Amino acid sequence: MKITLKKLINHENLTKEEAKNALVKISKGESSQSELAAFLTVFMMRTIQIEELEGFRDALIELCIPVALESYNPIDLCGTGGDGKNTFNISTTAALITAGAGIKVAKHGNYGVSSISGSSNVMEYLGIHFSKDLGFLEKCIATTNICILHAPLFHPAMKHVASIRKELGVKTFFNMLGPMVNPALPKNQIVGVFSLELARMYGYLYQKTTKNYCILYDLGGYDEISLTGATKVISNSSEQLLDAACFQVEKVSEKAIIGGKTIKDAAKILLDILNGKGTQAQNNVVCANAAVAIATAKQVEIKQGFEEAKESLLSGNGAKVLRQLQNLSRNK
Repeated sequence: MKITLKKLINHENLTKEEAKNALVKISKGESSQSELAAFLTVFMMRTIQIEELEGFRDALIELCIPVALESYNPIDLCGTGGDGKNTFNISTTAALITAGAGIKVAKHGNYGVSSISGSSNVMEYLGIHFSKDLGFLEKCIATTNICILHAPLFHPAMKHVASIRKELGVKTFFNMLGPMVNPALPKNQIVGVFSLELARMYGYLYQKTTKNYCILYDLGGYDEISLTGATKVISNSSEQLLDAACFQVEKVSEKAIIGGKTIKDAAKILLDILNGKGTQAQNNVVCANAAVAIATAKQVEIKQGFEEAKESLLSGNGAKVLRQLQNLSRNK
């Protein structure tokens, strides 16, 4: 690690192989906490290069515990986090609505590091059981259309950096990696990122895969569609800008999609939306994100995806998915 740090401090970039080897060594506990802090700090002070990001991704995929869900052909809706916007759990709510529309979802998530409530925080609060047991995960996705993949269970090597990430409390390159290292390796994916530069990097890396993908960066700085302005969308075949008018809804204010101050608050917002008590702004935002997932999975127009998302929400199908998931967790 000292050799790698010296190279980084001298403003040199790592090759893909060097980046991969460095993360493998970190994952094996071969670095001190001081070295880890220095390593993470370098990438908070300068832009990560594509080769470095690719190497880190390859390391985590190689070290993860895989879960075989290919037969379900699921989609994942996962954001990098780190946008500092403190929105409610939009992608998690959208994932439940997507599942309620009949789309199989393998939702990758983790506890919040730079936010109050990450996907895993709110799911755990709502009584969802986290497991890496394939039988349980298959039962969930077959019965409810969704299974929850809690990242630490599938990336045990990352325990060596968990505490220091929590202590730092700011986004690191691990935020950039999260969506790319879903242990189910889904062929369909919606990825929200916190910067346009990272959206371009993801686009470049995903072009080299067989994924059916859609990368989102809201120009207001959100790692998901916020409907506060335009969102850059990069997919396999095109690039476009989406805004509220594209969904035939009104633009929303930043205040309208803010999250609470506690995990309990976050859970209440999610439940209110699913149970028909959400505001028009909250409903439209989650349906817009679910719309992109549905459209990507089914290869249909986003307008149709939005209509199906609204039907899933208003019919109570999204809420039904959560209740079924809770029941399976209780009976685990």
